[in-house]
Amino acid sequence: MARLTKAAQAERADALAKLREWIQPGDTVYTVLDSVSVRGMSRVIRVVLLKCADGRTVDLHPNYAVGQILGLRHGKRNGRELDGLVMGGCGTDMGFELVYQLSRALFADGFTCTGADCPSNDHANGDRDRTPHGHSDPGYALRQRWL
Repeated sequence: MARLTKAAQAERADALAKLREWIQPGDTVYTVLDSVSVRGMSRVIRVVLLKCADGRTVDLHPNYAVGQILGLRHGKRNGRELDGLVMGGCGTDMGFELVYQLSRALFADGFTCTGADCPSNDHANGDRDRTPHGHSDPGYALRQRWL
């Protein structure tokens, strides 16, 4: 990531704080594919969070904050800026990659096992301990699902 000005660093810190309020280890982050470039080398993907509040489901669209944290630009169509973020590359699930990078940014120091439904890859690789303990790869703190 390029060197940030003090104002940009403050904005990034605010975005991190806001997202840490909204997203906890073990949560599912939903992604929506808005468009694919003509050559297939980039995609515009939106992030959506579904939260329960007061007995109803609320959807949050934290794309501006996610873009600030990950240094991603917003897509454009017909000269208008879109809500979705541009993810370059192909040959992998770019929605998963977006959530993996977000998870690494949010939980850079690792995260505590969330129990029976913990998404950590450590459990797929032999760790059968579901009691609270630390996981070192923060990229697997979140789940990703396509909408």
